[in-house]
Amino acid sequence: MKQPDNEKITINLGHVDLGRIDLLVQEGFYGNRSDFIRTAIRNQLVAEADAVGRSIERHTLEMGLRDVTRSELEAAVAKGETLHIKVVGLARLAPDITPDLARAAIGSLTVLGALQAPPAIKAALKDRIT
Repeated sequence: MKQPDNEKITINLGHVDLGRIDLLVQEGFYGNRSDFIRTAIRNQLVAEADAVGRSIERHTLEMGLRDVTRSELEAAVAKGETLHIKVVGLARLAPDITPDLARAAIGSLTVLGALQAPPAIKAALKDRIT
């Protein structure tokens, strides 16, 4: 099954703001409300890029897609290491990872964005996911 490239969110807007967005859509500045909101978010992220960059560096976060594989976790366990995974974006834990292996190898999992993992893995790591 193909995983979605986007995460759906819900926001609440006041009637006046929503009406102003609809006016811009009606005037052809944006194709629809979602286009306006995505553009506004991207523009704000550009404006805050320095602060985001400093925060990522300070917290040693990985940016983008982070695939966690069974072999990576097995290697960490074999070395006696505990992984502390920190991601801004999407973290995907492979479907062949067992709950016991996840608990043995992952000390903490911080995801600012989205986490894709089998339900059994999420349950096994529930006290380690922040």
